[in-house]
Amino acid sequence: MIRVLITRPEPGATQTAGRLRALGFFPVIAPLLSIAARDVRAPDDVAATLLTSRNAVAACPPSLRDRPIFAVGTATAACAAEAGFSRVFNADGDASALANLVADTLSPGDGSLLLPTGQGQGTELATSLRRRGFRVVRRVAYQAVGVSALPEVAATHLRQHQLAAALFFSAETARLFVRLVQADGLAEAVCDVEAVSISERTAVALRPLTWRRVSVAAKPNQDAMLALLK
Repeated sequence: MIRVLITRPEPGATQTAGRLRALGFFPVIAPLLSIAARDVRAPDDVAATLLTSRNAVAACPPSLRDRPIFAVGTATAACAAEAGFSRVFNADGDASALANLVADTLSPGDGSLLLPTGQGQGTELATSLRRRGFRVVRRVAYQAVGVSALPEVAATHLRQHQLAAALFFSAETARLFVRLVQADGLAEAVCDVEAVSISERTAVALRPLTWRRVSVAAKPNQDAMLALLK
């Protein structure tokens, strides 16, 4: 059985595990982050909401469900639709693709753009759109809280050299994994593990460790990551 480590937070970790099982892999669930949601107050003149993560969907005020949602990718778009938002646009890419989609669809005079995002995130997207004349209101919708130690299930599989691959959905998770593995003295245990990264930025954060290989998804989404395992 080919074992694959999942490091993303819940509920995404369980969803990814289901996808892996359907492909014939054995998922090892070991989230390194937990998501703490916050309430978001929207300005009165919101023309649209921008989502760079499904983690921000729950923070979107119900009063905005009849206004456009611009999502960075398919998973986030689907989550917004499931939450009751009726006008969802999918950029199917990264923050740059999202900014381009917004600029091609809206004009600065339409109103403010609400950007609920994680703490310390979303600044590049906001800056890009502000340069094009849009008013972006960025609100912290959730905070990612890292674990203090490598989950035992991950440490055990590393010690016993049972992992074929590990999935990393964010640079924050990748940096934390590297730090925790080094603290546990398990840095050499990844030498026969393939790191599968959602983006080049995430891959850079993984490279302090000597992996068997670091692979980067062709697109920044789960489907492209899982395609690298086939």
